[in-house]
Amino acid sequence: MGVINIFVHAIPVQWSHQQRYISKDTSAINDINMPMTISPTPIQIERDTGVLVYATSTPGLDGIIRQVPEDFVVEELTNREEQETGKYLICTLTKKNWDTHHLVRDISRILRISQQRIGLAGTKDKQALTTQKVSIYDMDTPDLERVRLKDVTITAVGRSNKQVSLGDMWGNRFRIMIRKIAKPADDVSTLMDLTSSQIREQGGVPNFFGIQRFGIQRPITHLVGKKLVEGDIEGAALDYISRPCPGESVDVRQVRQYVLDTLDFKGGLEKYPLRLRYERAMMSHLVEKPEDYAGAFMSLSPNLRKMFVHAYQSFLFNLMVSRRLERGLTINEALVGDIVCFKNATGLPDPTRTQMVTEDTLDGINNLVRRGRAFVTAPVYGYETPMGEGLPGEIEQAVIEEKKVEVGGFRMPGLPELASRGLRREIIIPVDLEFRVMEDTLNPLCTAVVLAFDLQKGAYATTVLREFMKVSPE
Repeated sequence: MGVINIFVHAIPVQWSHQQRYISKDTSAINDINMPMTISPTPIQIERDTGVLVYATSTPGLDGIIRQVPEDFVVEELTNREEQETGKYLICTLTKKNWDTHHLVRDISRILRISQQRIGLAGTKDKQALTTQKVSIYDMDTPDLERVRLKDVTITAVGRSNKQVSLGDMWGNRFRIMIRKIAKPADDVSTLMDLTSSQIREQGGVPNFFGIQRFGIQRPITHLVGKKLVEGDIEGAALDYISRPCPGESVDVRQVRQYVLDTLDFKGGLEKYPLRLRYERAMMSHLVEKPEDYAGAFMSLSPNLRKMFVHAYQSFLFNLMVSRRLERGLTINEALVGDIVCFKNATGLPDPTRTQMVTEDTLDGINNLVRRGRAFVTAPVYGYETPMGEGLPGEIEQAVIEEKKVEVGGFRMPGLPELASRGLRREIIIPVDLEFRVMEDTLNPLCTAVVLAFDLQKGAYATTVLREFMKVSPE
């Protein structure tokens, strides 16, 4: 097994003297008897992205996150060990209030290199204080001195003949403060204990894709992906460029509606704010090559192009997991007909190693599930996604029928580079967290709570937080 390294700059959380540690022991909680059942979410933006239920039945804390970036600290966990020689310069990158893609673009411009020479294991939250490893091909340490960007620190830590890539990341370590909780500290402590207890009973929380996958202010990414899969490339482009959304400002909604009504892309370039760079890039292409909607998508970066189909797959996965929970099935027990995956050398779920559960293997598989060595999966639908059998398979097929999904559409004949075979993904986020309750120093008469936990790669911290807060992600 490889050594797991936590390679972060020290990013301490300053605990106030009012802090107090709340233990995980719920034996002292009296007169509360809450059933271990799921509860539906009334939040429309969650329902629109396939997240229909909570896995816990406790009341929510309410509150807010990210009041300041330091409230949301993310530290990447990796199994990399760097050397003193190699063609790649390996660095730690700490940023605050930066979109990862925008930062990579700006760094590449400053260093006068292609973005393709910068490797990273994953994108990190914008409204957060984050640290991760990056690699830069054919670069020397002194060159980094040219990178002088606000709230960005990039420091060389070694060299390697292997660039930083997605396979290097083990997961992320989070330290998150929930603020503006309008409840006394004792009530917050009780709710935290109750919700934590339910999560431990289930072995974790459902592995829903978070709202970031779809867009918080403008959650349409999956709708664009749906039209792409259906072969409606023009409709997908117009949705992305010009569909107005309530979460946007009035002026932005107005200019989007103008382009949607008129298809005047030249006029749209004059009216759209410069910050809508991706929509502007697509309109620029359509001004030069009218009706070349496939080409308009090709004007975007490869990662951004793939985001649309991935978001549609994420919506269907969320819906699949929700339907499973609504049927009374759990996230930490396999049924006959389920497909499970097994952990890899670093203890992570490996969706390339799967097995169908049969009557003969059921007990043995569930023994592995309980020990964290096997994980129940659900489909990330594509044109060759392995499907379950029995009751799990019925639920998986029902989602396809409910949403009228033509899985062959994932071959994407109009944009073949976006084709997706599909895969299986674990339906649980194992989480073991600690928390502290304290006075909220930024919001008088309010309580704050800090949660600390590690998650496997691909899991969303906000998916854990929603079980405690039960508020709109907006």
